[in-house]
Amino acid sequence: MPETIAYARTSTVEQTAGLADQVAELEAAGATKVFQEHISGTVETRPELERALDYAREGDTFVVTKPDRLARSVQHLLSIKEKLDKKQVSLKVLSMGLDTGNATGKLMLSVLASVAEFEREIMLERQRAGIAKAKAEGKYQGRPNSIDRDKVAALLADKVSPSRIAKDLGIGRDSVYRIKKELGVS
Repeated sequence: MPETIAYARTSTVEQTAGLADQVAELEAAGATKVFQEHISGTVETRPELERALDYAREGDTFVVTKPDRLARSVQHLLSIKEKLDKKQVSLKVLSMGLDTGNATGKLMLSVLASVAEFEREIMLERQRAGIAKAKAEGKYQGRPNSIDRDKVAALLADKVSPSRIAKDLGIGRDSVYRIKKELGVS
């Protein structure tokens, strides 16, 4: 029998009232199982979200109050939607009236994704134009080099291992190997 599974999240433990409000709203929307957690949305791994997504089965509905409770970005939202689609689970976002269980909801989410992609492309175009203008005016030098190449070279000359150099200087081992290759050090 299909279930309505819900996910509620607040960023901090102090927001317990907000979490309780979300849970109440989700239960009023018919949620039979609510996964909840106090964790920042920027954290890569959210255990309860993963449990909720794993718990969902074909025919279920996955509900959240707002998109920012579920995803960090539109791309992340689409990634989650794709996981749900593979399981044949529809997504409902209460604040937007979005329900991917129907054609209108699918269209709304597609439009949202297209607008986000368009905005990103426009931003990148502006960024490239700004960099080109700054370079033409001699104002753009690029990102400053954060690696002391002379120090890496000296340590390599002293036969210090690339792993030790990377650890001591707080840089990536690949950077040490790249400098080693550029210097022709064997």
